[in-house]
Amino acid sequence: MTAPAETAAGSVPVKVRPPLAREVVKAVAIEHGVCIRPVPMRRVNLHTGETERVDVPCGHTLASVCPTCAERKRKLRAVQCAQGWHLDSEPVIERADPDAEQRYLMELRAKAQARRDRVEVHGPDDGGDLAWWDGLLGELDREIEKAGVAGTLKTGDQPARRTRSTRRRQDAPDLPRRPVENRTVGRTFLGRGGRTFRPSIFLTLTLDSYGKVKSDGTPVDPATYDYRRAARDALHFSKLVDRFVQNLRRFVGFDVQYFATVEPQRRLAPHLHMAIRGTISRAELRQVAAATYHQVWWPSTDHVVYPNGRLPVWDAAAGETGGYIDRDTGAVLPTWDEALDAIGQDDAAEPLHVARFGEQIHAEGVLADTPDARRCIGYLTKYLIKSVADCHTAETDAQRAHVERLADALRYEPCSPTCANWLRYGVQPKNPRPGLVPGFCKGKAHRREHLGYGGRRVLVSRRWSGKTLADHKADRKAWVLARLAEAGISATRTEDPTGVYAWERAGPGDPDVRPLDERLLHLIDERIQRRAQLDQATQTATQLSAIPEAA
Repeated sequence: MTAPAETAAGSVPVKVRPPLAREVVKAVAIEHGVCIRPVPMRRVNLHTGETERVDVPCGHTLASVCPTCAERKRKLRAVQCAQGWHLDSEPVIERADPDAEQRYLMELRAKAQARRDRVEVHGPDDGGDLAWWDGLLGELDREIEKAGVAGTLKTGDQPARRTRSTRRRQDAPDLPRRPVENRTVGRTFLGRGGRTFRPSIFLTLTLDSYGKVKSDGTPVDPATYDYRRAARDALHFSKLVDRFVQNLRRFVGFDVQYFATVEPQRRLAPHLHMAIRGTISRAELRQVAAATYHQVWWPSTDHVVYPNGRLPVWDAAAGETGGYIDRDTGAVLPTWDEALDAIGQDDAAEPLHVARFGEQIHAEGVLADTPDARRCIGYLTKYLIKSVADCHTAETDAQRAHVERLADALRYEPCSPTCANWLRYGVQPKNPRPGLVPGFCKGKAHRREHLGYGGRRVLVSRRWSGKTLADHKADRKAWVLARLAEAGISATRTEDPTGVYAWERAGPGDPDVRPLDERLLHLIDERIQRRAQLDQATQTATQLSAIPEAA
């Protein structure tokens, strides 16, 4: 008989209990690549009324929620990165011709827009008021999107864009500007033996220093570490990256294409890994990074006007649609537009914050289909299955304290024009509504798992591979179906070719929605069968390719 295990000398023995049945089901599902949070959907044939229930993968990008879907998304991003990095010809983006349904919906949209404009000019009539027509236009826009039309229409009065002087800051070096050619492919170089090379760039950009840090990312002196600047840099990092790409294109003179991911350093500051198509010298990259900055022209937050004890209160009678007022005097707080107008009228005004990159820049040339290229792609997509805060686990007390101090610096820092924290500084947020409380903003940047970064984790230029992520997913599905078809295996559902289908989510209380455990067991069995079919098809294709062609 085996003695019970002990965690340490003198400690209480740990009794190992059998695993729970549901945990075993989830472990097997993950092993076979099955989503552990399938969404029950109901597909209805609008012609025949026939209903079919289908379990759809949740599609989550975090491994802590669904490891299977997160890993599938990561691999899809890796394919997207690889296909666009070393192109030797310009990507072609083809748009399909509009079908009859799309044309019909757009005609309805045109008639509704014209009728709405007449109501706006001549006033309400028996055709409904302005709000009714606006609601109808919104419904038509949603139907047009469902019909497969990409993009949106620009209608109605467009908001005036605020502009400030474009004169460069005196503390930033000048950056020459060249005409941008309409090309995305990099140059080729001639090597030994007449071989040509078309190298590309793997670039890493970091933010400036906020104070000396140790090897574990924690500050040497937390008292002098600039947490406020670190918080603001994280909040506006995405804008700084956009400005860098804009400056890079103007400087090198062609439409630079990139695939980039954002992740935190060990010190918790965001930094950028970017795969750039074509070659750019390290000196030019350093010059562009040094000359790139992003100015945040927002109201000042140096002085707290309303501490937590006397926050402004909502008054439905303030302004046209309500607003926040001083609870003591009853004065209405300045609106967001009024606060920006005051900044624009002050010639001596300074930006709230200026974000810049640090001096540490790493760039290396990479050739297609090499171990270096595969290593870089793996590095680019390594942390996409984790949230920003989980990329580096806080294991020590010093690391946990570092996270807490950064979170404290972020708590009352405004993250956007609509942030509730503006009330703390005497300004109404843009589009105010009742219930806003400073320090409890629900914006993405203020969530603890994002560490102040509210932008997208993956940044892909429009002409990277000529395909969207959905296109890459469809290519993968088409490849699998083609392999099965070559082996004489059909893996598609039998459908009515004249049918029009509608999808709706099935509720957990619906009688045809079985318990999650049972649905997972069915999906595991289906996955095993599909995998066996694909293996059989691959083996058949290999055998056929080995047979020599008849003379």
